[in-house]
Amino acid sequence: MRAIVLLQLVIVATVSGMSVGGLASAAEKKYDSGATDAEIRIGNTMPYSGQGSAWGQMGRAEAAYFDKVNAEGGINGRKIKFISYDDGYSPPKTVEQARKLVESDEVLLLFGTFGVPTNTAIHKYMNAKKMPQLFVGGGGSKWNDPKNFPWTTAWQPSFLDEGTVYGRYVAANHPGGKIAVIYQNDDYGKDILEGLKRGLGDKVGMIVAAMSYEVSQPTIESQVVQLKASGADIFMNFCGPKFAAQAIRKIAELGWKPVQIVNIPASSIGSVIKPAGFDVSQGIITGGFMKDPTDPAMADDAGLKSYLKFIAEYYPSADISSGLNTQGYLMAQTLVHVIRMAGDDLTRENIMRQAANIKDLKLDMLQSGITITTGPDDFAPIEAMQLRRLVGERWEVFGPIVHVGNEAR
Repeated sequence: MRAIVLLQLVIVATVSGMSVGGLASAAEKKYDSGATDAEIRIGNTMPYSGQGSAWGQMGRAEAAYFDKVNAEGGINGRKIKFISYDDGYSPPKTVEQARKLVESDEVLLLFGTFGVPTNTAIHKYMNAKKMPQLFVGGGGSKWNDPKNFPWTTAWQPSFLDEGTVYGRYVAANHPGGKIAVIYQNDDYGKDILEGLKRGLGDKVGMIVAAMSYEVSQPTIESQVVQLKASGADIFMNFCGPKFAAQAIRKIAELGWKPVQIVNIPASSIGSVIKPAGFDVSQGIITGGFMKDPTDPAMADDAGLKSYLKFIAEYYPSADISSGLNTQGYLMAQTLVHVIRMAGDDLTRENIMRQAANIKDLKLDMLQSGITITTGPDDFAPIEAMQLRRLVGERWEVFGPIVHVGNEAR
């Protein structure tokens, strides 16, 4: 079902399906291109190769979930055709693949396209085409701008919100500390750095050094050496998976022992912590909003049981410890909810209307107390998270759930 041709991975989670016979006349159904009585075509881009390839797990989890949906009869009788192309985390490639999905494959919508710089490259194009760019796989705050970009929505907590949580935590618990930051030199890294500054408030002077890196670099070890020389005793690791693991290892090699905080995009046990070394990663802090499938205390949780059953039946090669797989599963569930609510009006306008009217949606792998809500003036589905600390080989939550976005919701 899956074939890789050069840098292009096409995942097609579909077989021909039967229409909803006799329930409504054709005249009562509304379709834009990409939707029929039998099929819904959904487009996606993902870094299955290159520097960001660890994030490709998310796309594979999404494809597997759509396989499950199709095996169970589809959505309102329609099967999903999920077309996912590899963009190598390269914005020009994302533009090329997005145009192909919209203009050649004629998908109904784009879903879960991954990355802040990559989605930025197609942001204006998607909105000019009035094509839904739903549940972007990356926490850019710009995805919540319904006034200027009414065809784009976020999914996870924004990097601005995430950075704010870390800033508040450090200001409250390490007020006399000195902070060193490494961040990716794009909107992703700059967003979370800005959030950190907001969270620190009048303690922003705690930041004594900040260095960026380019995703094209082979290593960030030289930056880590320079940041250690700043005298900082708190290290903010705002990197993607590969570079986050490099930083953790280098800190250990240098004998540096700062308080370490790693951002959610690099919090995977399997692709970051394990390669860096569990022994040198103890006590690292990160944020979270999803359940941990490896937590023994969750063994009897009904939602976790459903997730593990899905993994066993549709995605047996998955790394259970990876939050990327959990996130892909949750994002796909959210999209299915939206399409189901759209009923037989599968126009792009109605899809956006439903995406902007999600109310208190509970999903089986979201942490207890965290739900999905959107509104016409607020496209951010999740605006809460909880801190976690690495203990042994898994993350343990601590402290309360923190609401950062529109706290009145």
